[in-house]
Amino acid sequence: MISGAHIIVYSKDADADRAFIRDILGFSSVDAGHGWLIFALPPSEVAVHPAEDNGRHELYFLCDDLKQEMTSLTNKGVKCSAVREERWGSITMIKLPSGSEIGLYEPKHPTAHKSQSAMAAKNPS
Repeated sequence: MISGAHIIVYSKDADADRAFIRDILGFSSVDAGHGWLIFALPPSEVAVHPAEDNGRHELYFLCDDLKQEMTSLTNKGVKCSAVREERWGSITMIKLPSGSEIGLYEPKHPTAHKSQSAMAAKNPS
């Protein structure tokens, strides 16, 4: 049985990006040894999109109120890109200290975990 997912973000400045995820985004972590932090993530989901080539992967965090989350991040000194409205959600990009970007979006589509939560509420064990 699969019990979770392990996402890898490659970085030219891993220490700075780890500190950002710990200190700015506030994710708890364990030290796997020698300062190698592995972060706990909120509930996650995976989508498979068609592409011309294999090997490209993206990381997006979800939120319920993008403007509120952007304000919170801005107050911590984080620069967010302008919001793009897509048919699937409102999205901003967050620049990590290494220069890499991760996405943050407020989905307009149903999400897997909200669907699971609603089903669990309807059918308590």
